Amino acid sequence: MTQTPIHSPSQALNSHVGNNDLLDAVMAKLGLKNDAALSRALEVAPPVISKIRHGRLPIGATILIRMHEVTDIAIRELKAIALPATCEVAV
Repeated sequence: MTQTPIHSPSQALNSHVGNNDLLDAVMAKLGLKNDAALSRALEVAPPVISKIRHGRLPIGATILIRMHEVTDIAIRELKAIALPATCEVAV
């Protein structure tokens, strides 16, 4: 019997496309126009946003919590945005 691999939420937040979707959703929720404004809102250095966008840095717990604090979007919903559609998550 073969089982479908279950990816942890932390692995899902390392998806290049999913992370861009998440950054874009946070920008839209806050009404921001660019990544520089997003970095100011999240209180992170602009290169952090750039590295996430280019797949060189996963979204960590600290940034995820900060996204929740500034947008009031539940962490579960933020993870769902970043989660690739084909992955299952162990809850």
